[in-house]
Amino acid sequence: MSNLLATKPLDALLEEARQEGQGGLRRALGPVNLVTLGIGAIIGAGIFVLSGTLAANFAGPAIVLSFVLAGTGCLFAGLCYAEFASLIPIAGSAYTYAYTKLR
Repeated sequence: MSNLLATKPLDALLEEARQEGQGGLRRALGPVNLVTLGIGAIIGAGIFVLSGTLAANFAGPAIVLSFVLAGTGCLFAGLCYAEFASLIPIAGSAYTYAYTKLR
């Protein structure tokens, strides 16, 4: 049960990654790749199928407002992940961020 909430210092994670040959992250994607990956991950494909039906049957012109509100929430989530990635430059995303910082 004690391993359930185990954490590891960032220095230890960086050292492990260096020993395994994954010492740092290298740039492989350009700005266009990152933007399209981000949009795909945050929004998903369902929005393109469902939005027309919802706008026609239920929302009317208010659908624009709901897209703006949802986009704002997605923007804040994306900015949080960008900050995490700059603080912890190790592959692993949310698992690594939680494993390192939740103490």
